[in-house]
Amino acid sequence: MGKLGLLREFWDFLKVRKKWWLTPIVVMFLLLGFLIVFTQSSAVAPFIYTLF
Repeated sequence: MGKLGLLREFWDFLKVRKKWWLTPIVVMFLLLGFLIVFTQSSAVAPFIYTLF
């Protein structure tokens, strides 16, 4: 159940504790991580890294 269990537990945490403000932060971290992983081996990589 691994990752699905972790996601389910995080969702339950958000519902019970009413911590909805964490959602945009987590989404932005995930998008940034995917951007870094998927552009690492492309020709766009040097341009992405200059932004940071």
